[in-house]
Amino acid sequence: MIEHEVTGWLDRITLAISRVTMWLPAVVVAIMFYEVVMRYVFEAPTLWVNEMSLWLAGMIYLFAGLYAMQQRSHIRIFILYEIAPRWLQRTFDVISTTFICAFAAAVVWGGYGEAYAKLMRWETFGTAFDPPIPATMKPLILVMVIVVALQAVSNLIHDWNRQPQHHDPADELR
Repeated sequence: MIEHEVTGWLDRITLAISRVTMWLPAVVVAIMFYEVVMRYVFEAPTLWVNEMSLWLAGMIYLFAGLYAMQQRSHIRIFILYEIAPRWLQRTFDVISTTFICAFAAAVVWGGYGEAYAKLMRWETFGTAFDPPIPATMKPLILVMVIVVALQAVSNLIHDWNRQPQHHDPADELR
């Protein structure tokens, strides 16, 4: 896959976050391998690997959504989009960006109180390892949904005068 060009300061931030995030699945695999060795070779299972892998996987999921938005790899029905004239494509882009921003606003509006409460009381997972997954992930969800919405607006601005692109399904096979 060829990455989309960097078109602004937010793209640089997104790509920096993505470069760090791309190593997290390897970290998850490494700690799970460590758990398997400890459990089945040394008969000394860990308390922390399962929760740590859940915590990291949640972060990976959130950061991957931001990267997908920056790369413009979100869902779009190209068969309809590409036959539309450019003015209608721009209308589709404005409508989709408006919906993304409205969704982000709704998530922040509805989730702020709970995220704030979990962060302020440093709510933990309630297991033997007891990591602060709720205290960190709830606010991170709100932050990332805002950044994804900002990235969508940035994409709209930077793609406004771009020439229409055509997608050939055969390109996916190469």
